[in-house]
Amino acid sequence: MYAIKLELKLNNCERTLMAKHAGYARFCYNLARTLYLGVMDVKVSRTRKIAEIKKTFTNFIKKQPEYQWTNKLSSRVYQNAFIAFNNALERFFKGLSGFPNFKSKKSGASFTVDSSNGAVFLMAGHLLKIPTLGTFRLKEAIGYNCCSQTFTISKTADKWYVSFTVKAEKIPPLYHEVAEPTGIDLGVSTFATLSDGTVYKLPVSLKSAKIKLGKLQYRHRKKQLGNRQLAIKASKNAQKFYRYQRRQHAKMASRRRDFLQKTTTEISKKYAHIRIEDLNISGMVANHKLAQAVSDSGFYEFRRELTYKSPIYATVVEVVDRWFPSSKTCSNCGNIQAMPLKERVFVCEGCGNTCNRDLNAAINLASVSIDFVRMASPELTPVE
Repeated sequence: MYAIKLELKLNNCERTLMAKHAGYARFCYNLARTLYLGVMDVKVSRTRKIAEIKKTFTNFIKKQPEYQWTNKLSSRVYQNAFIAFNNALERFFKGLSGFPNFKSKKSGASFTVDSSNGAVFLMAGHLLKIPTLGTFRLKEAIGYNCCSQTFTISKTADKWYVSFTVKAEKIPPLYHEVAEPTGIDLGVSTFATLSDGTVYKLPVSLKSAKIKLGKLQYRHRKKQLGNRQLAIKASKNAQKFYRYQRRQHAKMASRRRDFLQKTTTEISKKYAHIRIEDLNISGMVANHKLAQAVSDSGFYEFRRELTYKSPIYATVVEVVDRWFPSSKTCSNCGNIQAMPLKERVFVCEGCGNTCNRDLNAAINLASVSIDFVRMASPELTPVE
């Protein structure tokens, strides 16, 4: 099963329609949370409580005069909003997240609709028929005929996207160019260094865009988007600035995501056996000297993508123990010595071997003993 996310090409009326449905979904989610807090002490199962809240909304609240506007919008929106709240509660009771918070406009605009009559046939082309909403144009055409039942519409900056899943199977490749274990060392100065000498660096455009955004934010550091408590409305210039800022953040996120997807796909196609280090990302972020560089690089996302792509490209992804001294060990003689972070060249005190610090660590990861290695387990795939 694969997920497809495409940008919608909307006019002003269609943008208004999407914004109304996103607000409707947010209203229903917050209403479900409020009503659930009122019946938390009732000794009934969680599923029964959600079902009764849903009946109350359908049979009573929607019929009130002040809520007649809900009848003009898709009924599948509030159905999926209650499902989303139930899933959030399930994650809370499993200990995977905190109690669901209220949704606001600042948290993003998104909603889900589905077809109650089964899967919808989608024809290849620039037109997409979304159940209960209508037919909309796409910026990028669907390359083939497919079927899907559930559609999620979301907004990033000023752009609207639609995502849906397609049931399909990908035949993994039968041949990889490199079959022996390949170590990957992640770093700040160089994003990834492989044991065969291949080096991947973050795109220059990402760094330049971040510098440009930082200068822009500094020049407008005192600009506020209004203050509701003080009854101060946002100025036109403030609204323009924050819209532009959202677009810049979306561009940076897209460039980083594009780099990570292309890099992990290229590595998965070429190397059959991959070994990466189990980095303590939260500990690295706690260091104020490394926090920004580590956060911008996306080390955790890199490992996650390599892991979930392993069955797609028939690769073996292994994780090396966090306490294995890959940077302090000589790849030639095995001598272990102190290696401060500021030293970028490894000079062995035992055999005199000289090697780049990251390359030396990658070679050690590739040749590490099986006692320090475990299989990487996928967490959540993009579809889930």
